Amino acid sequence: MSSGQLQLLEESEQLLFVAKPSGWVVHRGFSGDEWTVLSELRQMGYRDLHPAHRLDRGTSGVLVIAKTVEMARELQRAFAEERVHKLYWAVVRGLPAEPNFDVDHAIPCDEGGPRVPARTLGKLLSTTVLSDSPLREKRYSLMAAEPRTGRFHQVRRHLKHLGHPVVGDTTYGRSEHNALLRERCGLERLALHARSIELQLTGGTVRVEAPLPEDLSTPMHRLGLEWPAS
Repeated sequence: MSSGQLQLLEESEQLLFVAKPSGWVVHRGFSGDEWTVLSELRQMGYRDLHPAHRLDRGTSGVLVIAKTVEMARELQRAFAEERVHKLYWAVVRGLPAEPNFDVDHAIPCDEGGPRVPARTLGKLLSTTVLSDSPLREKRYSLMAAEPRTGRFHQVRRHLKHLGHPVVGDTTYGRSEHNALLRERCGLERLALHARSIELQLTGGTVRVEAPLPEDLSTPMHRLGLEWPAS
């Protein structure tokens, strides 16, 4: 588990928003982890929590959790009706040919499942060159990605499909780039962050942002990447 701490972002009678650190799983599931986001929240006194979605172990960022069964059902409907909008920031290898992208590429809903339609929109936020890199590809970019569907490892898979895998990704990335940025910039994690989530609910629209954690912001600064304030 990461040494980062779970951060409470916003809370209402029915909703809880937290910033998940990289290295944490949301709930025990098949991982068998003794310490999870839910176990930490229970230690803090929260009960009867219902996570509305998941984030990969290596991904940090905003996570929404229902505090009542009624809100859990409404969130389930909101996801099914595409009334939930998530925005990710990712540090990737290379520079995209175009500043905006639209990936419509089928991938599995779950690990080992059949391929189903999936779409991700995004754009280039900033780019930098590691001039003294011994590798052929010396450029790295900060990308914003907005998944329009919720598939297994969707953002990571779609960025790899573009030819620009997320740095620090041991499944879809390149080990030599992961090792170089670990050595040069201290990047010890997957460079993917769930920056914000917007929910269009019956009671109105709610949007919450998660600040960039230090274990990602510091390596990005050392690399020379800039990120927008919001």
